[in-house]
Amino acid sequence: MGFLFQGAALYDSLTVAENIDFPLRRHTKLSSDERASRVRELLGSVGLDHDLNKMPAELSGRMQRRVGLARVFALEPGILLFDEPTAGLAPVTAAEIGKLILDLKSKRRMTAVVVTHDIRGARLFSDRVILMNEGSVAAEGSFADVEKSRDHFVVQFFGDGS
Repeated sequence: MGFLFQGAALYDSLTVAENIDFPLRRHTKLSSDERASRVRELLGSVGLDHDLNKMPAELSGRMQRRVGLARVFALEPGILLFDEPTAGLAPVTAAEIGKLILDLKSKRRMTAVVVTHDIRGARLFSDRVILMNEGSVAAEGSFADVEKSRDHFVVQFFGDGS
């Protein structure tokens, strides 16, 4: 199981490559060359294969999340948990992260559990939605099913107002 923190949670004293290599070094028996190859592959999968030697502070928020995602995939989890992966990002960037989640989920054939308030993102990358209200399930099903709910909270959440 892997977890992508809301703020990517990169180690600020490690380069991009070192951040991705960290779990490989600690949890695998791969050689240094095998790890370096895996790091390049993972960075390529998120479109950052030219940023190996940058420090996290040199990256945009979008790029930091991509590095965090690559690091999570390093150990090939079957289940990935996301905490607000698009929070604080511009709509275009949020859509890009959502598409990346969808693409990687499909290519790696994995389950992704995404906690989000991003309705556009949820519509893009969810197969099933559970909308919570004060610790209880207000609606669940496909995005279209949840959107059709007449539950007062759900209607307000989607901004219908009626």
